[in-house]
Amino acid sequence: MSSKQTTSDRGSRSRIVDEARQSRADREKGYRERALKIFPRICARCGREFSGRKLRELTVHHKDHDHDNNPPDGSNWELLCLYCHDNEHSRDQVSDWYGETTPDTDIKPEALDNPFADLANLLKNKK
Repeated sequence: MSSKQTTSDRGSRSRIVDEARQSRADREKGYRERALKIFPRICARCGREFSGRKLRELTVHHKDHDHDNNPPDGSNWELLCLYCHDNEHSRDQVSDWYGETTPDTDIKPEALDNPFADLANLLKNKK
């Protein structure tokens, strides 16, 4: 088999990618428009209001992270500003990094020095 791609192969792949992008854009536009009709144009996290040109900064967040789950009542959506939406998804990445552990439970840093080790005795001596 040759490692060279023919013009036909590249054209076919390009067409498939373009169709997939267009399909995604159409789907997103559909639920975005519905969400903007259902919900007030306010970020559900920070409470900022959006109108006019700033409205493009308001995104539709899927609560269950499934972009194909778009019930007509909008129960899987919330409107988030770009910043809160990024924060929501970065929290998932951080939790994935920790895996099954959380920073508060399983990972215990070992202190090399305990400045309060003898504090009780020092306080008794001052009385």
